[in-house]
Amino acid sequence: MYIKTLTVSELNNYIKKVIDSDFILGNAYIKGEISNFKLHSSGHIYFSLKDDGGKINCIMFRSDAENLKFMPENGMKVNVKGRVSVYIKDGAYQLYCKQIELEGMGELYIAFENLKEKLFKEGLFSDVHKKAIPKHPRRIGVITSRTGAAIRDIINVSTRRNKNVNLLICPVLVQGINAATELVAAVEKLNKIDDVDVIIMARGGGSIEELWAFNDEKLAYAVYSSNKPIISGVGHETDFTIVDFVSDKRAPTPSAAAEIAVQDLSQLNDKLGSMKKNFDNEIKYYFENRHNELSIKRKLIEKYSPEAFIANGYSNIDKLYNLLLIKTKNKIEIEKQKLTKCQSVLKANNPHNILNKGYSIIENNLGKCIDSIDELKEDSEVRIIMKDGRVETSIGKITRSTTDRLQ
Repeated sequence: MYIKTLTVSELNNYIKKVIDSDFILGNAYIKGEISNFKLHSSGHIYFSLKDDGGKINCIMFRSDAENLKFMPENGMKVNVKGRVSVYIKDGAYQLYCKQIELEGMGELYIAFENLKEKLFKEGLFSDVHKKAIPKHPRRIGVITSRTGAAIRDIINVSTRRNKNVNLLICPVLVQGINAATELVAAVEKLNKIDDVDVIIMARGGGSIEELWAFNDEKLAYAVYSSNKPIISGVGHETDFTIVDFVSDKRAPTPSAAAEIAVQDLSQLNDKLGSMKKNFDNEIKYYFENRHNELSIKRKLIEKYSPEAFIANGYSNIDKLYNLLLIKTKNKIEIEKQKLTKCQSVLKANNPHNILNKGYSIIENNLGKCIDSIDELKEDSEVRIIMKDGRVETSIGKITRSTTDRLQ
């Protein structure tokens, strides 16, 4: 019997035709719990529908999603109407949803909310109890799976930011019934190591079941009681676990947790270079100011020093001496001018000058000038002063005549 050899695409197309022709698969009503919910920017909705025994990937196109009466969330129990078909490119079957009806909250989601409310009331989420993350840890403890993508991301990011980073890997299970126990033991173990400064607890994304170990109550108390600060980097940015709320710092991804714990060495070097430049400028500015201050004080000292005072004193004396000479000379000159003027006035008014005109002056024996006949008596001794000499004589007869008096 001849059997035709099929390509992968032909096989997937054949399976798709078989499934699409099935009446039950074409008109399926499925109930289960929503997980891995994602609303795409295109408006399409992607999620998984699961129960205790299995899981199926689902998609609802925007045209159908616009008719929803509620926004689906992880943990919701729903009834979905749609058709099962094959996505040829991946060879995977999935449920193409037409309608989604709310049935109730998933049991895990309810348990998560109950534990979250309990721990919140106990104060485990309070910022008051959160420890500061050291900026430059000597050693970083990492709690995660030995083989998961999270450990590779943390190592890659850490070594890229600082090639000298010291990571202490504490491998644990991050999924399954024993995962929570191992996570608690890892926290307690790293707390006993003195040179571990900060702890990263991380794993990659997943459904609520896959992340359930990080919603364990004992682990929450272990993280809360840790003496060393803990950074949680569990799942993707939209995933939240109890550990995220209790930890000292929540990172949206394992890579982001490494970025928080490990300072970028190049940025540190740039910062140190900038600080050094600023410090050098400050030192230079400081010494320039001190130098200027010293120069000013030196000039003041020179200005007010005894030597300068004495030198300035001599200079002031010279100035005063020259000023005194000038003022004295000016004063003498002014007084000379006054004297000359007075001499001219005296000369002009000197009675002796009248003698040159033929007049004479009569004085009594006391040298007093006689200007009236009333001052004379007969036989009185008088002195007659003329221009060329003096005559002493006595008065004879005195005759009073008004016609002879000079006018």
